[in-house]
Amino acid sequence: MARPTPELRLAASLPTTQTIEHTVSLARRIREMEASPTQAVDAKAKALKAAGEPVIGFGAGEPDFPTPAHIVAAAQRAAELPASHRYTPAPGQPVLREAIAEVTSRTAGRTITAAEVVLANGGKHALYNIFMTLLDEGDEVIVPAPYWVSYPEQIKLAGGVPVVVPTTGEAGFQATVDQLEQARTERTKALVFVSPSNPTGAVYPPEVTAEIGNWAAEHGIWVITDEIYDRLVYGDTVFTSLPAVAPDAAPRTIIASGVAKTYAMTGWRVGWAIAPVEVAAGMAKLQSQVTSNVCNVAQAAALEAITGDQGPSEAMRQAFDRRRRVAVDALSAIDGVSVFEPTGAFYVFPSFESYLGREVAGRQIASTLDLAEVLLEEAKVALVPGEAFGAPGYARLSYALSDEDLVEGITRIGALLQG
Repeated sequence: MARPTPELRLAASLPTTQTIEHTVSLARRIREMEASPTQAVDAKAKALKAAGEPVIGFGAGEPDFPTPAHIVAAAQRAAELPASHRYTPAPGQPVLREAIAEVTSRTAGRTITAAEVVLANGGKHALYNIFMTLLDEGDEVIVPAPYWVSYPEQIKLAGGVPVVVPTTGEAGFQATVDQLEQARTERTKALVFVSPSNPTGAVYPPEVTAEIGNWAAEHGIWVITDEIYDRLVYGDTVFTSLPAVAPDAAPRTIIASGVAKTYAMTGWRVGWAIAPVEVAAGMAKLQSQVTSNVCNVAQAAALEAITGDQGPSEAMRQAFDRRRRVAVDALSAIDGVSVFEPTGAFYVFPSFESYLGREVAGRQIASTLDLAEVLLEEAKVALVPGEAFGAPGYARLSYALSDEDLVEGITRIGALLQG
């Protein structure tokens, strides 16, 4: 019998509310799709908490802060307007698309128009729209690893083929042009470029970003750049949008972003894609047949987020920066744990490779998946094993949680590993 995938093993013990009594013939695309491992870990941690277990969850990629009050107030006002109760254009309300275009023009190195902006139900939905609009059956998409868990699955769902390029902490979790060139074939249609990175927190320097953009332009390769964490950078690190430093790549660059991370709005489900007009029109056509417009109240909240007071989001960024340093120091103090210092997003991605093949809490550890299961069962700490991100031996911990839980959770990890 085949060994269960990491995602299925993570989800296997999740509580269910319904028993399927009859065999159901699901579509092949669903049978072959992996469930989201990050959501599986988060769901299991919450279920254990609800059952009274003192679980600390490092799995979810969302801020622990509430959405800033002025954004909530804007949504409340919008909810009272009858216009918010009606359908609006599938690609988004014009005023919000114009605001997004104006804000993104400041970092993208060119003037973006509202016609290039398509609102979606979160950044994940925006990426789905991109892949479904851009890819034909058999098109290859280069995906540097570690990668966010949904990229390969969405590419496959669109008929594409993810071509994974592994990177390491020693290399700063950054792919090189040489690696990308080795992965390129005549079927290569696109490259997924992510900076700041989920799950590693790595940020590509401007010169490397430019080199990669110029390589893509030279070979006529589309670049799908995920900029959802563009405002969450720390220290002397500066975010660089690829088309700004590689203008020749701009005509084939699609930007995905949203309000979820910067403004603590993961549950509001507002993201967007910025693409050449013809591609944007294709995404809008797709969305018109799938979801139509994003919730109007949420769009009003997003408009206030990107055009209103930026003070609360900056305060959150500073808190993440402090927690980043705490997480790196605490993990580095654990014997055998190697930590790459992140400079963006709100994740740390340490290596637990030295514990593979060893015994922890009476169990033989063959993988970081095994380690994650032991940590959850014995230390009541939930993290996401690196297998979910295409990086066995590593694990992702989000430091977007309270200072107290951050310290307590890593203390528990250290106590179990060194006990």
